[in-house]
Amino acid sequence: MEVADVDPRAAIAYDGGIQIVDTSDGSVVADIEKEGFLRLNPAGDGRHVLVSSAEGFEVLDLGMIVKPHGDHNHYYTTTPKLTGSVIAAETPGHVVTHAGKTAVFDDGTGTVTIFETNALEDGQLSPEELTSFKTNDPHHGVAVPLASGSVLVTEGTEDERHTIHERKADGSIGAESTDCPGVHGEATAQGEDVASFGCTNGSVVFRDGQFHKVAVPEAYQRSGNQFGSPDSPYVLTDYKTVEPVDGAEPEHPTRVGIIDTTDATTKTVELGSAYWFRSFGRGADGEGVVLTYDGKLNILDPASAAVTKQVDVVTPWTENENWQEPGPNVKTAGDFAYVTDHAAKKLHLVQISTGELISSLDLSVVPNEMTVIDAELKH
Repeated sequence: MEVADVDPRAAIAYDGGIQIVDTSDGSVVADIEKEGFLRLNPAGDGRHVLVSSAEGFEVLDLGMIVKPHGDHNHYYTTTPKLTGSVIAAETPGHVVTHAGKTAVFDDGTGTVTIFETNALEDGQLSPEELTSFKTNDPHHGVAVPLASGSVLVTEGTEDERHTIHERKADGSIGAESTDCPGVHGEATAQGEDVASFGCTNGSVVFRDGQFHKVAVPEAYQRSGNQFGSPDSPYVLTDYKTVEPVDGAEPEHPTRVGIIDTTDATTKTVELGSAYWFRSFGRGADGEGVVLTYDGKLNILDPASAAVTKQVDVVTPWTENENWQEPGPNVKTAGDFAYVTDHAAKKLHLVQISTGELISSLDLSVVPNEMTVIDAELKH
């Protein structure tokens, strides 16, 4: 159906399926039954989501279509659906979109699969549209496709990993870093093929074809959750400094990190309240957003490493012991942050540039994972 414009749609996983919600009014556009713990990953084309399930990475069409026509666009909507296309994976892990490509990592086999993001236009991925290679061993890894044709990819085992290297288009190895113990988490930033990776001794930045170590004052410093923006040289991260000990209470940091990828340095910002890995997002102008236990959405200016606004959004909360249980979730699209309140079954919309709570929508399910798609191609 042709429409004047398309509003962002939120895909919300719950116990029993996935609801697709129109964020303009909270109406349920589709409710897809699907068992299991489902993770939702933007495919990068502004229309599709890759659902991590027992089958692998399943393609979900959110039904928002943009067709350029001369100096303007035509907009259409269809009913969201699982297209039936699946990238088989034993243990589906990270999904990364960059440079017009999408890369998925199968932790169970160590296999990386890459496709041109626009190949998803018809909702199907044929074998000819997929390129795959294997890392040396299965591990919880990640791959970042580059505009140069290379891929930044981790190496390691189920027990230990500390290596990231540049795998060139011909399969040879270019730049490499072996100084990234516990490598986890990645983000891309402004510039040509700029990326950062979390380690347990300070992050690593890839820029100008080389890896650069980020110096930190702590002996143990983990930023395993990283969030970038194509319009900002800064990467927003969590910031942990207490090495985990079996049986001990996990660390709940109140500081976040901001990595400057131009010189591989980092600063911290004290928020005064803790957060978790689903608390983060980036605004249209590169702002950072972080939801803290006190229910506030903190809006940060990365350049000055300062909180510029705080918005009361959800009731105060604490992180669950089991990360797979429902908790608050933050996603961003354009100038808006979308925040779920699982306890109240709400979806809140905050305008990032003004710090204004725009609306609070009722949900008919208890939200767990969420992603928001706004019909814009991602970098």
